Amino acid sequence: MTLERRSSTPLRDLALVFLKLGTTSFGGPAVHIAMMEEEVVVRRQWLGRAEFLDYLGATNLIPGPNSTELAIHVGQARAGWPGLLVAGACFILPAALIVTALAWAYVTFGGLPAATGLLYGIKPVVIAIVLQALYKLMRAAVKSVPLALLGVAATIAVLLGVNELLVLAAGGVLAILLSGVRWPRREQLPIVALMTVGATGPTALGLMPLFLVFLKIGSVLFGSGYVLLAFLRADLVVRLGWLTERQLLDAVAVGQVTPGPVFTTATFVGYLLGGNAGALVATLGIFLPAFCFVALSARLLPYLNNSPVARAALDGINVVSLALMAVVTWQLGRSAMVDPLTVVLAVASAVVLFRYRINSAWLVAAGAVVGLVHSFV
Repeated sequence: MTLERRSSTPLRDLALVFLKLGTTSFGGPAVHIAMMEEEVVVRRQWLGRAEFLDYLGATNLIPGPNSTELAIHVGQARAGWPGLLVAGACFILPAALIVTALAWAYVTFGGLPAATGLLYGIKPVVIAIVLQALYKLMRAAVKSVPLALLGVAATIAVLLGVNELLVLAAGGVLAILLSGVRWPRREQLPIVALMTVGATGPTALGLMPLFLVFLKIGSVLFGSGYVLLAFLRADLVVRLGWLTERQLLDAVAVGQVTPGPVFTTATFVGYLLGGNAGALVATLGIFLPAFCFVALSARLLPYLNNSPVARAALDGINVVSLALMAVVTWQLGRSAMVDPLTVVLAVASAVVLFRYRINSAWLVAAGAVVGLVHSFV
């Protein structure tokens, strides 16, 4: 894997490309990655396709939002440290600003029938979108019977109330043991060791506790951005009581109707809890680890890609992440499907998503229309 950039790209060009992607990339991480490949491989030939795929694979070996980390990798490859910062920040900024504006509107007008109707129709669609993502990820992640059993055990543990970070750490260790990979005496596994960082969090609401909660989540979250739901619910709804189930689902819904990283759900939550300052602090907290991990992992990428131990641990962590995602989807589904119409919306959305190739943003828009009509009828 080539880690050194071959030629320099002007920072202005990087900024324009990733501002464009951050403003137009609706539909989740898979869509972000496809659009990024079109821009940096096909149109501008900044990277070869094999190199692009290498960087994509590397993002799966570290915590954080994959599409954002891929943007950061591309920026570093093309313009070094300044490029790393510019590409990542420009990809995040449009979504963060849009979500902050929507959070203001939600706080200001959230009680009005129109806003309530929008969210009424969007929430069941969001559940269907998450279910589709969960299904696709499971097909890729559950590679063996032992991993399937590990996923079942993780689901039971989470339902019994075991801390999600402990479940993730145990999943990584157990996957190594189940794989039969020999662990050399001097080999250490940074991924599993990382799971113990920030296992406990603050109990009082304030800007610093808010920052630390999201810094912890950004530091330990593997898998799809949808796994973020499990961590947000465990910390902010169950443990700290800062959000209600409805507010969390509303935050997820807003994340679905906006472009850019799903992790900007944190921006919405931060605004609800602390206004503009809270939105800024939450956004910095959840995205800062991604910049640090990409920067620090550059020299470790050959080791991580070639280490059987790291590979086995990641397999286990990915399966456990999906177990967390499944549990929280079931829990949030109970809040979203409150009557026959919302059940029909969720089922119809799932059928369309599973049977046809359609951008999820269109379904979210359709759900919003149904919700608006319902609120006025």
